[in-house]
Amino acid sequence: MKPETRAMTKIELLKEKSRQAELGGGPERIEKQRAGGKLTARERIDFFLDDGSFEEFDKFVVHRSTDFGMENQKILGDGVITGHGLVDGREVFVFAQDFTVFGGSLSETHAQKICKIMDLAMKTGAPVIGLNDSGGARIQEGVVSLGGYADIFLRNTLASGVIPQISCILGPCAGGAVYSPAITDFNVMVKNTSYMFITGPDVIKTVTHEEVTKDELGGAMTHNVKSGVAHFAADSDEHALRITRELLSFIPSNNLDDPPFVPTSDPSDRADASLNSVVPAESNQPYDIRDIIKPVVDEGYFFEVQEHYAPNIVIGFARLGGRSVGIVANQPAFLAGVLDIDASVKAARFVRFCDCFNVPLITFEDVPGFLPGVNQEHLGIIRHGAKLLYAFAEATVPKITVITRKAYGGAYCVMASKHIRTDINFAYPTAEIAVMGAEGAVGILYRKELADTTNPEENRQRIVNEFNEKFANPYVAAERGYIDEVIEPSMTRPKLIRALSLLQNKRDSNPPKKHGNIPL
Repeated sequence: MKPETRAMTKIELLKEKSRQAELGGGPERIEKQRAGGKLTARERIDFFLDDGSFEEFDKFVVHRSTDFGMENQKILGDGVITGHGLVDGREVFVFAQDFTVFGGSLSETHAQKICKIMDLAMKTGAPVIGLNDSGGARIQEGVVSLGGYADIFLRNTLASGVIPQISCILGPCAGGAVYSPAITDFNVMVKNTSYMFITGPDVIKTVTHEEVTKDELGGAMTHNVKSGVAHFAADSDEHALRITRELLSFIPSNNLDDPPFVPTSDPSDRADASLNSVVPAESNQPYDIRDIIKPVVDEGYFFEVQEHYAPNIVIGFARLGGRSVGIVANQPAFLAGVLDIDASVKAARFVRFCDCFNVPLITFEDVPGFLPGVNQEHLGIIRHGAKLLYAFAEATVPKITVITRKAYGGAYCVMASKHIRTDINFAYPTAEIAVMGAEGAVGILYRKELADTTNPEENRQRIVNEFNEKFANPYVAAERGYIDEVIEPSMTRPKLIRALSLLQNKRDSNPPKKHGNIPL
């Protein structure tokens, strides 16, 4: 045989092995995957990454198990596709579990493939995107597969705050498998086709006698509305992957980089007269805080995170003058914008993410306080509310606060007040900064006067009006320097952009320590 012929044979072998690996579990299982409204693992990667940019690792890896006849069932790739590619020209690492191969179950080698790209991501400073679609640990491998999960969890933890980690749940994710997504920064789920839970409906029925469907127990909307485990609910695999690409556009590749700058034609000095009438004259009237956020940010575009969970606080990304910012805002349109347990935890996690990855924080404040109630107290509102306080106080990124209306009591302190190292604090003329609202304060301060009158209602209203005139305004705080400037609402955008420009080279630090002890 001529050398050229021998070389060609080896090339043909390479091509044949590649073809086998790309077939996954075979045509029948691939069609079943598609029939269920899901893309295959390779289709997901191709859709997610820039065209032609995917470079695959470990394409020919197979498992090492010899129990239960597994030595006769070896499929190239072993149920997960790993490698790197580009998203908008920026390097990312990605793994996609292949449900057509052993139900996407995790084996020792499957885990090693994922760990390899996570280690490389840490070394090179690139995000890791996990496309999860797995039945869980491969039972045939026993503790070896469990050890593989633990190896991944360790890397998730070490990578936290160093590189962004995003999990797309595109199918089942059960048992120990859920803890990797739980540690990552954001979870995207797909309605009707993805679910997450520790124990499934059958086990729950056996142990607690409760009957529940997979979707009710751990579907996309369950985790987006009730548990807060997920951050986005997508309509399809394609939608989930588009959301993930959009999310990446707002954040840096690692903790040493700045977020991408996106030039805008939206003028930085643009005033908006409509903002002068958004906040109602009556302090007990609701309004949608998004009606302030959207007119202020570039192109009016606000990328909201966890839209369906704890709607009394709004979080998300936007841009101001081309710079990425994280927005935290009380929502007067829901529960009057109070802080409760869910809202505190939701916002605290977001604040800490932004601080990890050099994303400036803009806070829009209209908060009447913490939600009162026996249930909230017994479930630990003190501890959970302290998480948000801790997160804002710990953050060293540029921090700017705009008080639009109420800033009462301890909630005033928590929502990025001047006292916890917020750099620039603005207030609208409609701002009310006080220990509590006038009605409550008058009831405490003027109890005797109210009791000794022949016209209690008329007298009470007079005292309330006097209290409002004296304290329900931003000027007492401004006199103390707690508010840097009282601004006309129409000027919010130029004021914020100018402040961000001032703070772009800000340097701040926390005392040397291994890490703080956040009140978990």
